[in-house]
Amino acid sequence: MEWIADPSIWAGLVTLVVIELVLGIDNLVFIAILAEKLPRELRDRARVTGLILAMLMRLVLLASISWLVTLTTPLFTVKGLSFSARDLIMLLGGLFLLFKATVELNERLEGKDSHNPTQRSGAKFWAVVAQIVVLDAVFSLDSVITAVGMVDHLPVMMAAVVIAISVMLLASKALTRFVNNHPTIVILCLSFLLMIGFSLVADGFGFHIPKGYLYAAIGFSVMIEALNQLAIFNRRRFLLSANQTLRQRTTEAVMRLLSGKKEDAELDVETASMLADHTDQSIFNPQERLMIERVLNLNQRTVSSIMTSRHDIEHINLNDDEAHIRALLDKNQHTRLVVTDDDDDLLGVVHILDLLQQSLHGEPLDLRSLIRQPLVFPEGLALLGALEQFRNAHTHFAFVVDEFGSVEGVVTLSDVMETIAGNLPNEVAELDARHDIQKNPDGSWTANGHMPLEDLVQHVPLPLDEKREYHTIAGLLMEYLQHVPTPGEEVQVGDFMLKTLDVESHRVQKVQIIPLAPAGELDYEV
Repeated sequence: MEWIADPSIWAGLVTLVVIELVLGIDNLVFIAILAEKLPRELRDRARVTGLILAMLMRLVLLASISWLVTLTTPLFTVKGLSFSARDLIMLLGGLFLLFKATVELNERLEGKDSHNPTQRSGAKFWAVVAQIVVLDAVFSLDSVITAVGMVDHLPVMMAAVVIAISVMLLASKALTRFVNNHPTIVILCLSFLLMIGFSLVADGFGFHIPKGYLYAAIGFSVMIEALNQLAIFNRRRFLLSANQTLRQRTTEAVMRLLSGKKEDAELDVETASMLADHTDQSIFNPQERLMIERVLNLNQRTVSSIMTSRHDIEHINLNDDEAHIRALLDKNQHTRLVVTDDDDDLLGVVHILDLLQQSLHGEPLDLRSLIRQPLVFPEGLALLGALEQFRNAHTHFAFVVDEFGSVEGVVTLSDVMETIAGNLPNEVAELDARHDIQKNPDGSWTANGHMPLEDLVQHVPLPLDEKREYHTIAGLLMEYLQHVPTPGEEVQVGDFMLKTLDVESHRVQKVQIIPLAPAGELDYEV
């Protein structure tokens, strides 16, 4: 063990660690770009897994130095060019790196949405790790052969690999975050990978390109990009100190777009670049974003999706005796009452204020004289049209009828406003089916069977058919089952299982929505 006290050994160790770090930068860049494909909560795991596998692979290769020597032995010759196992590995690795970098560049230059789940189906965590391992094999071979050529002692080589990978693990998270938060740097890194892939292919054919040339080009490009990032930083600082905040600029652009002024709706270059650098921050808070989304989708929903079903309407029969009617009025908690006859035909509505005025004047109870005719909406009427009719009418109450003229339910102006602002409860009202959903400790959801699907997707990303003829969770279950569900029946919709919990009088009351895969483990494109 006398070699431990040899200063030249320690100098070789330091030098080898530095070289291992330099050779590992391109590996880190590749891992950073691939890890971005995964959900945020899985990126660190992929990054650490890839680097640990790289370290183990290099240690195994170092432990088989005698086998490594055989990799440089020519296997065959083609037109004067001899190829060894190392050359073939470099050639295949370079071609894979060229292919992958080209695909990634194409996606970004074509402007494809990397966050669109429809473009991410088909790949999982281990698919990303597998690609990292393939490149690790190439980079590890290059790194280990360099180590063998510089140092004679195996423990020194292994120590250098462990130290270098440990330093890379500590720096990789910050590097990954920085690379993924700056789109121009991602393009630059992909260009580096193209250049490295080309050098590996050239090396595989026996045309060795000195690493100094590659790193000089990379260093020059990094210096130029550093100046670009400095300019962006100063521009962003100027925008933040200007009279208009980024929020105000964005709001004005959206309002110009909504008013039809498309040519004036685009953000200026400075604001757009500032937005690009704030992809991990929200300009509007979640409540504002949700309300804006509801407003923009208002014309996509119909009154039948928010109405109170006829079966749930509290009504008074005009032909009941007065004592029974007064008892119902005493328990009433609504400002309007639906009035029916013996055939359960809906005759109209009575306002509580009219009843109060009738009582204050000492007049006998006479509901028939107080009946008002509400608005009548076809079930396919869009909410924007309903809102406009409510605006022009003297009543904020409407019957919803089907194509045969049968009343299917009732809808109020308050129902329309709740579609925009969310649940607006009062001290006496029961929980509306549209907001009757709770998240369970196990990650599943328990929802009212009459909850509209448009409201459900605000909580659960359930895939919906745009041409569907049903509006509620119960309607979705019946469409899939083709019969009235019974307790315990299950239906799979996308990545969720819908389980019927409670059914009363052929009506689905409660449904459990169970995610089939834990959060973050859904499929993503590689």
